[in-house]
Amino acid sequence: MKDNFSTQAKAYAQYRPYYPPEMIAYIASLVSDKDAALDVATGNGQVAAQLAKYFKEVYGTDISEKQLHNATQAPNISYKVVRAEETHFGESRFDLITVAQAIHWFDFDAFYKEVYRILKPDGIFAVLGYGLFSTNADTDKILHKFYYDIVGPYWDAERRYLDENYTTIPFPFNEVETQKFTNHFTWTLEQLIGYLETWSATQHYIKKNGSNPIDIIRVELQQSWEKSDKSVTFPLLLRIGRKV
Repeated sequence: MKDNFSTQAKAYAQYRPYYPPEMIAYIASLVSDKDAALDVATGNGQVAAQLAKYFKEVYGTDISEKQLHNATQAPNISYKVVRAEETHFGESRFDLITVAQAIHWFDFDAFYKEVYRILKPDGIFAVLGYGLFSTNADTDKILHKFYYDIVGPYWDAERRYLDENYTTIPFPFNEVETQKFTNHFTWTLEQLIGYLETWSATQHYIKKNGSNPIDIIRVELQQSWEKSDKSVTFPLLLRIGRKV
């Protein structure tokens, strides 16, 4: 698994969108026993924190110690720095395993082997994510140029799985048909730019060129945002399965 997010761990915790509570509640409702849940590549612990409302024990793992330093704390959450493909947990340990906005970075074969080892026979596996957000027509044109033309060449190859809404990832489970969810926010310009700066492609651009690619669109983006209703909509991705 690549670590593309330690550098901007604090910004990631501050600006990344949260999943709506109704989405996490829906996932939890599909799990019969709620003894233990694992959130893999937990990052700032946003999913782990919501799962903690439903499960006796919640574990969050990540390869980034910096991310975990910014993670949400709760008495029944334990965080651990380990690879997704080698967690060191005991066999048949978890009733639920989740991965949010990260599975495209994994070695699929090794990860799924580990999931099958540590997930209980009747356990649930859930992949969450969100696609490219939309705002208003004018701002969307600017962001489209930024996403595809300016930082487009700097996306890792794995990004395509998100562009394809996780429909093309391997998924060796008995898949459960799921509800559809979207997420809506009202953002300031600072929040919008803060989110764009958490993109791995933005950070790759900065590292390669020594300048911030957002500066290319900053004035245009600000003018557009000031005229808009500042609404942001994320299409949410969700795939849920049980052991075959």
